[in-house]
Amino acid sequence: MTATARWSPARVSTDMRVLILGGTQEAFQLAERLAELAGIEIISSLAGRTRAPRMPKGQVRMGGFGGAEGLARYLRAEHITHLVNATHPFAARISANAMAAADSAGVPLLRLLRPAWIARSDDRWLAAQDAAEAADLCRHEGGRIFLTLGSGELEAFSGIHNAHFLVRMVDAPEGLPLRDCRVITARGPFSLQDELQLLAEHRIGLLVAKNSGGDATYAKIEAARRMGLPVIMTARPAVAVDPRSPAVASVADAFRWLRP
Repeated sequence: MTATARWSPARVSTDMRVLILGGTQEAFQLAERLAELAGIEIISSLAGRTRAPRMPKGQVRMGGFGGAEGLARYLRAEHITHLVNATHPFAARISANAMAAADSAGVPLLRLLRPAWIARSDDRWLAAQDAAEAADLCRHEGGRIFLTLGSGELEAFSGIHNAHFLVRMVDAPEGLPLRDCRVITARGPFSLQDELQLLAEHRIGLLVAKNSGGDATYAKIEAARRMGLPVIMTARPAVAVDPRSPAVASVADAFRWLRP
């Protein structure tokens, strides 16, 4: 995808130029908060997969960088002083690229990563390491399944013939590889009452979710618990950790790292 950017008319003198690798609620909130400060310039980078993303304050760049080397070149060319990786917990590739690029360009890197959800004693979770394993569990269970994964992971479920899938996505897809499905488009956060109503209306018997963490989409997990429904929970991918780069779990902690 060709990168595009929304730039200010003139460059102003700043103490800090912060690049936020975003697309998450936390990235949006951090950009909004930092944009109110003097002496700091914010550039939010969005992957561009969503047709109408929420635009945070400050500059916004759309599209990829061309791997770790491309990101490193961008950090140098734009005189970025701090890099914040606030991407989705499942964005393993960009996280690896961020570490390599920050090391190459000599730019301090922070990982803003919300904590994973933890099962309660009254939850009925079935663990899956990836979409393929989740699909195998769905094939075994069958029935009416609420599928809440990214579009890139739906191909794993294409060979399932004993299930009807309810798929919720931010943007309506041009086509899905699923044999029997219904698609609804919506953007979180979602309320518990809405999720309870959705599960009941569509007579859902099983939920498939990523362990994304955070509050924006947790209501579906709570709704499944209240209705006694099993949840196939896909684990987060393993991501390499650079001990030189701190990691925080909240926007407040990221803010303090940038403005102690």
